[in-house]
Amino acid sequence: MLRWTRAWTAPYRGIGLSNSSFSRLPIAPSSSQGGTEPRPVRLSYKLLDGEAASPALVFLHGLFGSKTNFNFVAKTLAQQTGRRVLTVDARNHGESSHSPDMSYEAMSKDLQDLLPHLGLVPCVLIGHSMGGRTAMLLALQRPELVERLIAVDISQVETTSSSNFPNYIAAMRAVDMANEASLSGARKLADERLRSVIQSASIRQLLLTNLVEVDGRFVWRLNLDALAQHLDKILDFPARQETYSGPTLFLRGGNSQFLLPSHYPEIRRLFPRAQMQTVPNAGQRGRETPGVKALYPAPCFCTEALRTEPRWGAIHRPPNPRKQLPLTWR
Repeated sequence: MLRWTRAWTAPYRGIGLSNSSFSRLPIAPSSSQGGTEPRPVRLSYKLLDGEAASPALVFLHGLFGSKTNFNFVAKTLAQQTGRRVLTVDARNHGESSHSPDMSYEAMSKDLQDLLPHLGLVPCVLIGHSMGGRTAMLLALQRPELVERLIAVDISQVETTSSSNFPNYIAAMRAVDMANEASLSGARKLADERLRSVIQSASIRQLLLTNLVEVDGRFVWRLNLDALAQHLDKILDFPARQETYSGPTLFLRGGNSQFLLPSHYPEIRRLFPRAQMQTVPNAGQRGRETPGVKALYPAPCFCTEALRTEPRWGAIHRPPNPRKQLPLTWR
């Protein structure tokens, strides 16, 4: 029987477990400025038990997402492979701690503390969008922690397809839910307010998963202030010279603007064993088809990725993929 284990962790220096109430989430001081090492924060995670002798699968979500986005994929892969599967909330997302620092260096440092603590290294690291870039940086900084790497719908190359993100954050911050009596009422009001800025119902649905009730008030569990202040860092990738020589797959939706064939030379500069695969008819923004639907065939490509010498074949969408919330649109 599959068993979920939920816990708080990191940092591990004499700090006890934190209460998960969002209004009392610890705020870690920023420490990645001026060349100092980022300070890790407590991360919320779910670990699905499996065979300890095989590298675990670790999933990292994208901007505005959370670990719950991967529930279906994680359970399916645990059943198919018998491996441990970890899903993690990034800092300032989901149930993880808030921090004014939202750099990729800080998110990588969080995982550098968490994964060895859980005994999950080296692991198969699978990241979507923002999580994909975090995975890339971790593989470059600490290759001994990553057995192989899968980046979904993202590369380290900057694109212009996310220019509306500041407007989305501003729209979320502008929603006033003080007079709402129920969570369903608050979500209905927020959906109406966001519709003028965000036409895609699936994107609004994703954002609304972050609306929670805390001490009788309805709030966004995202740290919108930190996201707004550091959005330029999230949309860019740190300059790196080192390489990661492990097996690497870049998976893109055929209609995606975030991972393009033209990115391949730069990808191969940092990831010399990288290959790119395309999921046809995935990645269209709008008409309820965000690029994250490229992850519907995740059990197929992850199973292939676990081969000693992966043979990336054609990737096809399943005829009737199980419906679930979008992971993020980036």
